[in-house]
Order: sequence, then structure tokens, then C-alpha cells
Amino acid sequence: MTTRTTKTLANPYKDGINAAIDLFHRRWTMRILWELRGGAVNFRTLQTACAEVSSSVLNVRLTELRDANLVEHASGEGYSLAPSGRELLAAMEPLVLWAGRWQKARQA
Repeated sequence: MTTRTTKTLANPYKDGINAAIDLFHRRWTMRILWELRGGAVNFRTLQTACAEVSSSVLNVRLTELRDANLVEHASGEGYSLAPSGRELLAAMEPLVLWAGRWQKARQA
């Protein structure tokens, strides 16, 4: 299995939504973005927050997210959301609210 970055994935798409879907459907991508919502964290802290992700997969996903300009890395500070990553999480707020309602309904 070969790993492709978002730079190569973005080229075949005529619209942004298909490129975004291709990036977001990859395992751990959304979880990584979600775990960065509170601010910068180092690699090990992020790996611990994403309990089962291997360091090699986390490395690949972080590279893809940096290539997509959703995540930034600063020496000494760790990984954090780039402005477009923060914008994405803000746009996801309705989904977060829906997920909370959905989870409560499933538990009832």
C-alpha cells in the first residue's frame, strides 16, 4: 500500500469537496484535527490522545495535514491548527452539536 499526500490527491479533482473528502476519509485524520482544537501539542502527546495510532501513521497524517495547510509545526511548540484548520473546526460546529444529540438518542 502506498501513501499519497494531499498535494498529489488534489490534482485530479475539479472541486474542493472531493479533495477534502479524500483527505478526511483517511483513518485518524479527523481525530488528529479534533485533538489539536485546544492548542499546540507535541508528537507524543498527540499520539497518546489518539490512543491506537502508530507513530508511522501519525507521521504520515501530520505530513498530509501540513501539506493541506490545516496543521502547522513549530519547533519547541509542537503541532497546532493552521488558520484554515481552525476555520474547518468552526465549520464543523453543527456536526459536533448533531453528534451530541445523536449520541444521547442512541443511549436512550
